[in-house]
Amino acid sequence: MRSDGELLGEIGIGAAVLVGIGADDTPAIVERMADKLIGLRYFEDADGRTNLGIADQGGALLVVSQFTLYADLRRGRRPGFTAAALPEVATPLVHRFVERLRQAVQVETGRFGSEMAVELVNDGPFTLVIDSERDLAP
Repeated sequence: MRSDGELLGEIGIGAAVLVGIGADDTPAIVERMADKLIGLRYFEDADGRTNLGIADQGGALLVVSQFTLYADLRRGRRPGFTAAALPEVATPLVHRFVERLRQAVQVETGRFGSEMAVELVNDGPFTLVIDSERDLAP
């Protein structure tokens, strides 16, 4: 991942994580989301079954803050972003998310608010969407 030609982060085996912080997200929610992400098993074991998590695989995470995940496309032709948290709210929550992930695995990040060029080699069958409202048990 680069910004203005500067290498900000890169990983080998692992996952690219696009993170959108919503206006209603809290520190507790981002910590639970980090725990959920760390606990997911989407790497194959010796028998070809998806039984390994990112830490089991010795993988890393490339975390990119991406408010555009909250784009509202229901009306007109221009996306709306009112459901996304404002930068002054989102920035510390993204940092908290990353710090929670770093307790378990290596994490590389971009630069919040920067235009970044992200290169991705999708080597496998998984692209997952984790939504705090849908995927976190009460």
